[in-house]
Amino acid sequence: MSLCINPQCSHPDNQDTSLFCQSCGSELLLEGRYRIIKELGGGGFGKTYEIEDSDPNNVASDQSSLKVLKVLLHNHPKYVELFEREVHVLSRLNHPGIPKVKPDAHFTFYVKDSKVPLYCLVMEKIEGLNLSQYMKQRGKCISQKIAIQWLMQLLRILGEIHHHNFFHRDIKPSNIMLRSTGQLVLIDFGTAREVTDTYLSKQSTGEVTGLFSAGYSPVEQLNGQAVPQSDFFALGRTIVYLLTGKHPSELYDVHVDKLNWQDQVPNLSPELADLIERLMARLPSDRPSSSQVIINQLEKIYHDLYGSDSFLSNFPLDNRRAGDTEEMPTRVAPPISPLPLPPKPKSFNFDETSTSIDPDFVDRCQSALAELIGPMASLICQKTVKKNPQISPEEFVKTLAQKIPDPDKASSFQDKLLS
Repeated sequence: MSLCINPQCSHPDNQDTSLFCQSCGSELLLEGRYRIIKELGGGGFGKTYEIEDSDPNNVASDQSSLKVLKVLLHNHPKYVELFEREVHVLSRLNHPGIPKVKPDAHFTFYVKDSKVPLYCLVMEKIEGLNLSQYMKQRGKCISQKIAIQWLMQLLRILGEIHHHNFFHRDIKPSNIMLRSTGQLVLIDFGTAREVTDTYLSKQSTGEVTGLFSAGYSPVEQLNGQAVPQSDFFALGRTIVYLLTGKHPSELYDVHVDKLNWQDQVPNLSPELADLIERLMARLPSDRPSSSQVIINQLEKIYHDLYGSDSFLSNFPLDNRRAGDTEEMPTRVAPPISPLPLPPKPKSFNFDETSTSIDPDFVDRCQSALAELIGPMASLICQKTVKKNPQISPEEFVKTLAQKIPDPDKASSFQDKLLS
């Protein structure tokens, strides 16, 4: 079977040997290599199909010829922007928990006698179920042991995304796929954003569109003020759904502005419950500062609960970036004494960059800036030092002050730190 993707075609089914649709005359072999096998689903502005890629390199590299084609059916500028953003983000990221997209995998296609393009994106086919489907078929909640393991996987994926200055903005059960191998994959990057000077400027003036998935998105996102910590809120809400089997809206208590969920989970670890609550804190500044901070705490919780069976032996290797060759250990020997709680990390890390500016001064600047613009201060400071590792304290403060919309507050910020 070979399908026609013309949205107006009355009979899209064709023989798999045909090159043109027998009904509308549109081409069936897209880009000279992609043949549509079946429709997988459709939403408000597009459809997804399973396709076969005839590229001979698939055979040579032992890759599956089956892929997924996303087709944008409505050319409203906003839809096109979201579609192109997904192309941009996925082409920049390389991680087992993120669908793979090749540089030449997006194109426009014109159906027969039409001057309006269909925007197309070819990506890796993820075999499995999304977590909403998985929960329905499973018929019961996951254990807290699986919850910790899945949290670790998803935090590694988010760590990779945030490392490249992106954040997802739409984490929820239906946007997380579970492969038959146990590997989780985060999908649907149409709402992802890159943290750039332009984004920060638009955000400060209220020009960023608020995107909201009921029950999973934090309030700041509705107001167009999403930050990387917004992903942690949505992740916490997702884990609560997986542990309780209930949509967050069913657990919400309007009187205290929180979810009443802990008594729904038998034998819930108080430490795990506390960590999930911090992920879902109302204020972004009250949530953990990075994926690694959360991972460190989860390692401690997992070891205390399950002893020497390290979390590393219970889910796939998914934390290696492109080019890494070192294998992660499958087991970690238990420490001689109980693991200490991880120290509260500095909110700013210099990585391995040689800098001339005092880290304590940077930390002080970041704290002062966070009081004025929120948790985005961490990314601004990190980005500034990475771009200018030899920057002087005076220039550093002046650069940060430019990110403060209110001129009086910007001036006060400079006086406070340079006096």
